[in-house]
Amino acid sequence: MSGVVGIYGQERVASKLFYGLSSLQHRGQEGAGMTVSNGEELKRVKSKGLVMEVFSEEKLMDLAGSLGIGHVRYSTGGAFHEYNCEPLMAFARGESISLAYDGSLINSQILRTRLEEEGMMFQTTNDAEVILYLITRYYQGNIVEAIQKTASLIKGSYCVVLLLKDQLVAFRDHHGIRPLVLGQDEEGYIIASENAPIDIMGGEVLRDVQPGEILLIDQEGVQSYFMKEEAQERNCVFEYVYFARNDATLDGVNAYMFRRRTGEILWQEKPVEADLVIPVPDSGVPSAMGYAQESGIPLAEGLVKNRYVGRSFIKPTAKEREMSVKLKLNPLSHVVEGKDIVLLDDSIVRGTTSKNLIHRLKKAGARKVHLRVTSPPIANPCYYGIDTPSRSNLIAAQYKIEEIEEMIGADSLAFISLEGFEKAARKSLSKMCLACFNGDYPVDPVII
Repeated sequence: MSGVVGIYGQERVASKLFYGLSSLQHRGQEGAGMTVSNGEELKRVKSKGLVMEVFSEEKLMDLAGSLGIGHVRYSTGGAFHEYNCEPLMAFARGESISLAYDGSLINSQILRTRLEEEGMMFQTTNDAEVILYLITRYYQGNIVEAIQKTASLIKGSYCVVLLLKDQLVAFRDHHGIRPLVLGQDEEGYIIASENAPIDIMGGEVLRDVQPGEILLIDQEGVQSYFMKEEAQERNCVFEYVYFARNDATLDGVNAYMFRRRTGEILWQEKPVEADLVIPVPDSGVPSAMGYAQESGIPLAEGLVKNRYVGRSFIKPTAKEREMSVKLKLNPLSHVVEGKDIVLLDDSIVRGTTSKNLIHRLKKAGARKVHLRVTSPPIANPCYYGIDTPSRSNLIAAQYKIEEIEEMIGADSLAFISLEGFEKAARKSLSKMCLACFNGDYPVDPVII
């Protein structure tokens, strides 16, 4: 899970990339980078850290050009090393190529092993390097054909922005698992993981990049091509549940309206008597508003958020996640004391965050805490870029709802149904990846 931006035809493109990446900081907080072309050569800056830590004004001034790509990184487990920061760079047929990527390949290790047996020496442990190497291997002057050949080998989720000295290319896996949006302003074109970079630049969102689509942007404008494998749309539901900003509209679903409707539907499906509705910020806020409006129970701020702490879910280790939750959210005892509370959260993954919050709310004086969750139970690991690689990490894979309720200390626990989820999304379940809920994987995680 990461964020990518590509910009074509913009003066001071590095500054535009900086603002675009800053608006996608929620998608990755461990590393950032950008590559810019002045029409003759590519220049790159990348490092560990937040966008504002990586790029000084001097570095941005040094990246002169009118097209470029950028990346914010979230690693899906374990330690994160600087050599895995993107964009990556390679050279083929006298051409410099830079690539930034969001997603996760399920056959990356198999491809890496085969390439190593052929003599390839890798510089990173990043899936993006496998993609970049294959593209440069097949590149004979036609970048679209090279991508099509590469796409026939790689399996999993991927949204890629790729930069040549005078071209910007973007492509998306044929299931469209990870999001990618095309926009335009008066100067040129913008491609990004969400619409926020387009919005802040004063641009207009044109459309989503289609599953299996390859966009080539140069002085001729935008040209559209497709991979050879037939598209079968299966967008990641966790984008709507948690990852995307509230203002994101991805593949026809607005995150804010979806989250608000899940709250309304949860009241209809699982009502409870309470004094207050309290959200777990930020993604729980719209759903709490919906639950409160539908139920008539007053909405209150019962958890104060520290805005200077990053997202706890995307911390790479359990200890970091636990400490991040304590730093990020603190109960308001004057609000919750003596009250029965309905707590709205977007998901339960490992259960540690929910247990922590409920314990601290009761310690602050809450009489009862009823937890309502705006996604179905996550009972299966994700192989496409979200940090749930093992069933042993998923509380819903190990225990029944009643058991989870007792383990986390909730007075009651309820999840939205799949039918309610579909109703909230206003989109057919057949066009969404629900593997984390029902185990129906769009790409078989076992590749032989």
